[in-house]
Amino acid sequence: MPSRLEKARQAPDSMKGRILEAARRLFGEYGFSGVTTRMLAKEVGIDISTLYYHWGEKQDLYEAVMADLSCEIRGKLREIERMVRGAALSHRLEVAIEVMCDWLFEHPEAAKLMLSSYMGKSRSAPDTHVPIKEHIANIAVAMGLALDTAHVPARANARVLTVWNSVINFTAGEDFFRPLLGVNRNEYRSVVKETLKFILIPAFARSSAA
Repeated sequence: MPSRLEKARQAPDSMKGRILEAARRLFGEYGFSGVTTRMLAKEVGIDISTLYYHWGEKQDLYEAVMADLSCEIRGKLREIERMVRGAALSHRLEVAIEVMCDWLFEHPEAAKLMLSSYMGKSRSAPDTHVPIKEHIANIAVAMGLALDTAHVPARANARVLTVWNSVINFTAGEDFFRPLLGVNRNEYRSVVKETLKFILIPAFARSSAA
């Protein structure tokens, strides 16, 4: 029998799908503790009993949001790997920065959810997180920094985390950083990608040649 999350994915316009989408936006903006079932129900235009009928407790819905996000990230990384397989490291990194930045800028709640999953814990929040270690290991292998995901050196993990955190922070923090740079949205996105490439690609190229 399909899970609630599977049903929501299969029918995004259904009530389950609409609630999941609204929950992703709200949890991304306010975190688990900052969102109430009343807020969720109001966002979708339903009563609380309908919310409980389709998703159960708030924690159940939050866990589904995080599982859905993790699945999307995994799919995006696989897409990048297919695009860059066999290419030079500099090209692989350039494509990865382009694709991940574009996706996260179009889904800003995703970057905020990832940040809150490992930096914004509260006593009331469930112990649910995006499997960062798994994603970082996959990136390390795709970048040629490790032979397999079971044996990724700490140095390789740290270098991948530098890329990961740079992308996540620039995309999640656009509303804060963009006024500091004094640019519009399109200019900000262009500057971020160009800056990440300018700093990270030469650094990775040097480390691979060493």
